[in-house]
Parts: sequence; structure tokens; C-alpha cells
Amino acid sequence: MSVEKTLPELPGFDAVADLMISEGVLTLSPAELHGLMTGQLSAGARFDSDTLLRVLCELMNVGHLEQEGSQLALLELYQVTLSQLQDEELGFRLLLPDDDQAISQRVDALSSWCSGFLAGFGMYLGDHSMSDTLREGLQDFSEIAQVSSDPAELNDDDEAGLLELQEYVRMAALYMFAECNPGSEPDPEAMRKRLH
Repeated sequence: MSVEKTLPELPGFDAVADLMISEGVLTLSPAELHGLMTGQLSAGARFDSDTLLRVLCELMNVGHLEQEGSQLALLELYQVTLSQLQDEELGFRLLLPDDDQAISQRVDALSSWCSGFLAGFGMYLGDHSMSDTLREGLQDFSEIAQVSSDPAELNDDDEAGLLELQEYVRMAALYMFAECNPGSEPDPEAMRKRLH
């Protein structure tokens, strides 16, 4: 008899937004913060609690977090993100607004997530050699990070394209994590095949 493993879930986008607003964080969105964390983890960075909170405060441009609940929530976000990246069932999720939000907000959030990922990944990659697939993924993230949405130009027909792009970003992030963190699941070769 096997024991079913339950993967921890990310907090809601709005909950993270409320936390950041309560701490006076005005320079990052929740999506960009999660992208930063994911990029750092994908590049191989690992932090103890104190170092993580210091790094996050620097990135959020705040001296320190006022509320203990905020500290605990960000530590949990980090741990859940790492657990999801290591999940052999590919359970990693992006922290983005719910599907009931305007498509323009979701496009902007995905763009911010990719921008954050690139910044976090670039901070900690070091001299790791990159495969062509990893380079291609980073280039794609760079292009997505430059997208800005004009609500007047978006309509419901763009919904399927956005969902497809979100899934590509999710799988590409998993691939980059696997390539730069040997010995961690999931397998980069299996991921490469799913990307193409």
C-alpha cells in the first residue's frame, strides 16, 4: 500500500498582494516576487530563513518586515515553491492572478513573473554552462517580460493563447530548475521533450 504525497499549494495571489501592501512594498508585484524566488531556486540558490528574509527585503526595497505573519508567509512561499519545483509529478504552479481577473492584468502579471525569474536566475547562476534549450527558454522569458498589454487590444479570443503561454512558462521554469539542479526531480531530458 502506497502513501499518497500531498503537494503544498501556493498562497493566493491576492493574499500575497495584501501582505506586500501591508508591508509597504510598492516596487514589486506578487508575480514578480514569485518569479524572482523561482529564478533564484532554479539557478541553484538556497537560503536559510534569515538570509532569505534579508534578500527578499532588499528585493522589495523595505528595511525589514514589520509583521511576523509576513515573515512566516514569505518563508512558506519559498518552501512551497521549492517543493513544487522538486515535485516529480510536475506540480509546480506560477503565482498569477485568478482566471476571473481581466486578461490584461493576467498578461501583465505573466510578463512581470518572467522579468522576476530572469532577475533572480541572473543573480545566482554563476558560471553554469547552459544548454541550447535553457538559453532558448531564457530568451523566450525575455521576450515575454517585454510584453505590455493594452486592454483595448485584448479580447476573450486571446484567452487560449494566454493559457498556452502560461503553461509554456511553467514547463520551461521546471526544465531550467532541473538542468541547473542535477539530482533534483524532474528529469531535464523528459522536460525537454515535453517543451517541444
